[in-house]
Amino acid sequence: MGWMPTMLGVVVVSLAATPVAAKNLREAVFAGGCFWCVEHAFRNTPGVEDVVSGYTGGNVENPAYEEVASGRTGHFEAVLVRYDPQQMDFSRLVRIFGENIDPLDAGGQFCDRGPQYRSAIFVADAEEEQIVRQWIAATEARLGSPVATLVLPRAPFYPAEAYHQDYAGKNPLRYHLYRQGCGRDARLKTIWGDKNPAKE
Repeated sequence: MGWMPTMLGVVVVSLAATPVAAKNLREAVFAGGCFWCVEHAFRNTPGVEDVVSGYTGGNVENPAYEEVASGRTGHFEAVLVRYDPQQMDFSRLVRIFGENIDPLDAGGQFCDRGPQYRSAIFVADAEEEQIVRQWIAATEARLGSPVATLVLPRAPFYPAEAYHQDYAGKNPLRYHLYRQGCGRDARLKTIWGDKNPAKE
């Protein structure tokens, strides 16, 4: 897919636009199935200031969880990552994201099926797209299979309901049971092995 300049300039809804500007933080948006798990993968990562679970890529303003979960709004469950470019760069965020998903699955992620659970990286400009394309090429060479993760232009991002935010931190037992029951860790181990180079 070639970069489409006409799709740039889309405003992303931000919970804290002023602090982002004040601190010179940047934002990145990733979709990788259940947003609880993607959010948890980025939390407590040096250079990451905040992670927000939410919805993006759809055709309904301010969607509710039930609407997105139905698969009828076109949204992805996603996370918005606010990061300090002095400590973290976009390419490393992409690697961390990539090795916490199944990039080969076009129909969802793990036990969560449907278009709202597909994996995608939402790019803000041509430079970010080039970084993602390089990651895809390297991942396909490493795994020997085509990557199904979508590369899409940034779109409005709507924060999810409060009870979804930092779900793993607020509900550790339920989160662990969900993650185990969904087969996420077992599949990640099959794909990536015991070590996750992006976390090292």
